[in-house]
Amino acid sequence: MKNKIRELRKKNKLSQEDLALEVGTTRQTITSIETEKYTASLILAYKISKYFGLSIEEVFDFSEIE
Repeated sequence: MKNKIRELRKKNKLSQEDLALEVGTTRQTITSIETEKYTASLILAYKISKYFGLSIEEVFDFSEIE
């Protein structure tokens, strides 16, 4: 699933490790989500979106799910 995590992370000068610690996951999970090899759970997607002050739809692209 496409997402804007890498873009948001870089804009906020965060490493993958920094973001992972903030949302309670691992750096490897953040890497996998950014490279679209893993789809975040609803809870993790919520935590990431909330961290950046955005809605889930603003961070994750759901257009391919139909």
